[in-house]
Amino acid sequence: MAAYELIEKYFDLVIRYIVLAIELVGTIVLVYAIVSAVVGLFKRQPHVRLKLAEGIALALEFKIGGELLRTVVVREWSELLILGAIILLRAALTFLIQWEIKIERKNGNLSAAQLNDIKTPLTQDIEPPREKGLFGKIAHRNKEEKDTPPDDKG
Repeated sequence: MAAYELIEKYFDLVIRYIVLAIELVGTIVLVYAIVSAVVGLFKRQPHVRLKLAEGIALALEFKIGGELLRTVVVREWSELLILGAIILLRAALTFLIQWEIKIERKNGNLSAAQLNDIKTPLTQDIEPPREKGLFGKIAHRNKEEKDTPPDDKG
């Protein structure tokens, strides 16, 4: 039994440090996003609000990851319920922020280069900028062939 308890003790310790590191990364991402947004406001950069939302969403993802990992070492149902509530709240916030980002992108009239610069998984419905060179030409030609209707010559 002593070996099991020793392994369990070190496992809990390792998981707690990993959770702490993941949440630290989330906090650093959040602080960086806020500082760069404040600097962007003073420099009057475009789409500061969108970039801040991106940073907040990414920070929340790290925080959710830390909370999910924390469920591994939970011992009581009350702790699990609290963690579940925190995870649900953070997931809801992430969803709302991503929804706001998608709306902002559609209403913001962003160029392809700007969209590529601040890209999220929710922008998959927006066509990416074309590649240059031989492969870009081939991909563009294949897309045109798919988009053109077949000839009705018979």
